[in-house]
Amino acid sequence: MAPLRVLCVHGYRQNGGLFREKTGALRKLLKKHVELVYMSAPLDVRDGTEEAPEKEDGSGPGPRCDDDPKGWWFSDVQARSFSAQQQCKESLGLDESVAAVREAVKVQGPFDGILGFSQGAAFVAMLCSLQEQKQEPEFSFRFAILVAGFRSACRKHQTFYDTPLLIPSLHVFGLEDRVIPDNMSRELLPSFQDAQVLTHPGGHFVPAASAHRQTYQDFLKRFQ
Repeated sequence: MAPLRVLCVHGYRQNGGLFREKTGALRKLLKKHVELVYMSAPLDVRDGTEEAPEKEDGSGPGPRCDDDPKGWWFSDVQARSFSAQQQCKESLGLDESVAAVREAVKVQGPFDGILGFSQGAAFVAMLCSLQEQKQEPEFSFRFAILVAGFRSACRKHQTFYDTPLLIPSLHVFGLEDRVIPDNMSRELLPSFQDAQVLTHPGGHFVPAASAHRQTYQDFLKRFQ
């Protein structure tokens, strides 16, 4: 059986290479079933931090994110910065990021599913909405995995949440997440009709302990 191909969408101040490093345990956990393919966001992030990196097991700071940090959109148009909690009328860079995903699908695809982390997970919800609105004919994701996802606080983005999405989704979040508190991830759940939840006791990272294997595998089994 061919492994499922999943496009991986990193968090703010990360890039594809760094996210690949930080999800080594997940790749190992799912290696027989899934091929994870990584891409980088098109927007360069200046100084200032939003997502403090942690090791995969949540045991404190991991590698620095300062090596070519990227983002999917900016909530502060003037400062070209992002905060998940920042209320804003409009954002900057989202169209460029959608175009980058469109290109990744053309060049590296096709993909069975899409996985996002933090700002990347919030972006994945938007991409799924565009797919279901038939605005992106290149997209044909059959499932989505959103780790530490949230609803964008940007007013212009609220149309993404008008209609609950039909795409099957797995929402993963940490009960001790200080960057995207779990209540922010829970607020995204009503936007998906077929939402499964995997919580873990840790912080802001992609969990991949053996205790989580069954939930990931049961979810992915539906698409193999």
